[in-house]
Amino acid sequence: MKSGKELGRLITAMVTPFDPNGAVDYPQARKLAKALIDSGSDGIVVVGTTGESPTVTWEEEHRLFREIESVVGKSGAVIAGTGSNSTEEARENTIRAEEWGVDACLLVVPYYNKPTQEGLYQHFKTIAESTALPCILYNVPSRTVTNLSSDTVIRLARIKNIVGLKEASGDMEQVARVIRGTREIRDDFVVWSGNDADTLPMMAIGAYGVISVASHLVGNQIKDMINNFASGNTAEAAEIHRDLVPLFKDLFIISNPIPVKFALNHVGFPVGGVRLPLTEADEKTATVVRETLKRYKIDLPR
Repeated sequence: MKSGKELGRLITAMVTPFDPNGAVDYPQARKLAKALIDSGSDGIVVVGTTGESPTVTWEEEHRLFREIESVVGKSGAVIAGTGSNSTEEARENTIRAEEWGVDACLLVVPYYNKPTQEGLYQHFKTIAESTALPCILYNVPSRTVTNLSSDTVIRLARIKNIVGLKEASGDMEQVARVIRGTREIRDDFVVWSGNDADTLPMMAIGAYGVISVASHLVGNQIKDMINNFASGNTAEAAEIHRDLVPLFKDLFIISNPIPVKFALNHVGFPVGGVRLPLTEADEKTATVVRETLKRYKIDLPR
């Protein structure tokens, strides 16, 4: 079983490419996965929120797990987004993903149900006990409403194959409590930022890296920032962070992944549109993203 650290510091939450008819474009998904690894990513999340998991069918999702695993192979980690607001569905999806050879799974906090903290604990415990895969918890209360508390994360860290947390609450006090509390239990549990703009601030209090959206476009630059900070070159890391902040901000000007898909199409890496109920970027959003992209060298091979 891989530890959180073995999965890498820079992981991209990959978009799901669609063809002009709205079907999953599997050849383009394979091409994108390889391009992401070639531009700095240590691993890829397949069909997370950025991959439009609410509207990708189970059949499409399972094929994507297989296809991306086949092309990434040993060059990077493949992390399957197997979470759901149904514990049984998430458990079955995780078991299936393990059969196809992925390296880990990402498990989002159940949305809409609004479970208690005890319910969250039992949800993640049930899934983790059904698999040998490393499991990454994903806290994103802006999407799920429910916050996964630091106490619950620390409790879950006692389960061996729960290896880390993608934390997107933006609450630095909560992040600090999680890192302090989990380190009292084990030294191989890691925290990744779930927001690009929070990566450097979170690393300053002990986070390991980021599960990123902006790395679709500037992966090598984010990797340089992370590596500089980890090597003690904090001034250089801060300079890179300051330069990238406008891009981090404008890729979330409206609901993710609308802006990043527009950006990828605009820079010449076709990924198609989004599925309803998401809609294409409006002209205001498109103008902002186009102008912001002019500031940056794009790392993604095309």
